[in-house]
Amino acid sequence: SRRSCRPIPAPTSTSSWVRASMKERLQVTGRALWALGMPVIILGGIKAGMVTPTEAAVIAAAYALFVGLFIYRELTWKELPRVILQAAKTTSVIMFLVCAALVSAWLITAANIPGEITGLIEPLIDRPILLMFVIMILVLIVGTALDLTPTILILTPVLMPIIKQAGIDPVYFGVLFIMNNCIGLLTPPVGVVLNVVSGVGRIPLGKVTAGVWPFLAAQTIVLFLLVLFPDLVIVPARWLH
Repeated sequence: SRRSCRPIPAPTSTSSWVRASMKERLQVTGRALWALGMPVIILGGIKAGMVTPTEAAVIAAAYALFVGLFIYRELTWKELPRVILQAAKTTSVIMFLVCAALVSAWLITAANIPGEITGLIEPLIDRPILLMFVIMILVLIVGTALDLTPTILILTPVLMPIIKQAGIDPVYFGVLFIMNNCIGLLTPPVGVVLNVVSGVGRIPLGKVTAGVWPFLAAQTIVLFLLVLFPDLVIVPARWLH
């Protein structure tokens, strides 16, 4: 009968997954191995030093195209031009945002704003925790307007001499600085990651921003807890060293 020929549906809830047999779990996991290979290729290649992040992205795109066309067959040659066009639209939006961030970075550098900021925070050198607190607020504000790379290139040479003069561990500063810049990738108005999620998921940017606020709040709280308790970063770093 038609009913007997229908494929077994995949588990749609946690309870149905718990009731699934070990054979069904292995079958589902086996079908997912090709998809699970994507993060292995990206992160494994970068961590092993075999590829740069840009090269890993190219390899991942080619891998996704191969898997979609020949393994899962969810992508057909007829749909390929539409998919490429949609990817080009999403990429163009991101590149416009990056270009705007680079223009902002040039204006900030031309106006010597980093030098002015250095003069304002130098009196706090004798108070390392307060200095880090002010720097993190500064980077958090800058990260809402600039992309990750311009923020690192502009602020690192300005802030590092002050960090060393204040006796702050450079590794500790680096961890908090990168965490702060990652928060900036999720904050409007630039929010490159927000725009990528909005474009790929076809969700309005306002809805994505509203959904990410609780996570941003949690990340910000963790960031300033690390400012108040530096040993949470410094002690594990010493163990690993």
